[in-house]
Amino acid sequence: MSSDVQESEFPDTSPSGFAPDLGMPTDEPLLLPPATESETSQQLKQVGDRIYKFLSGLPDYLSDFFGEYKRPLITLGLIFGSIVSVKLTLALLDAINDIPLLAPTFELIGFAYTAWFIYRYLWRASNREELAQSFGSLRDQVLGRGAPKV
Repeated sequence: MSSDVQESEFPDTSPSGFAPDLGMPTDEPLLLPPATESETSQQLKQVGDRIYKFLSGLPDYLSDFFGEYKRPLITLGLIFGSIVSVKLTLALLDAINDIPLLAPTFELIGFAYTAWFIYRYLWRASNREELAQSFGSLRDQVLGRGAPKV
């Protein structure tokens, strides 16, 4: 290889022209001819008509879409809502747990209520029967069995 490099081997990087040498003068940049005002207004009108047509048909498209995919959308919404509510509940419990003396206080209240419930409903057989009757009447109310009380 020779260290003599001719000037013609390098491309022209002068800022005067944007186009490579394609037989065109490099003093003039390649630009589109200016659009006439009527062409511009026609293009804007076409774009406006397309947007108007799309927006006018949008309620029909959405109602058809929701009508066709109603059950899957409701299912996805319920799954998403339950995930969000579980995350919010866990975040709230974590925030409450970080408050000093609040978590041990809630534990103490829980132990006291459990002891009371065992003493009140589970200690004697007559109280267990009362609890079973209460659960039975609640179950009947939820399932819609039995005559409504007036």
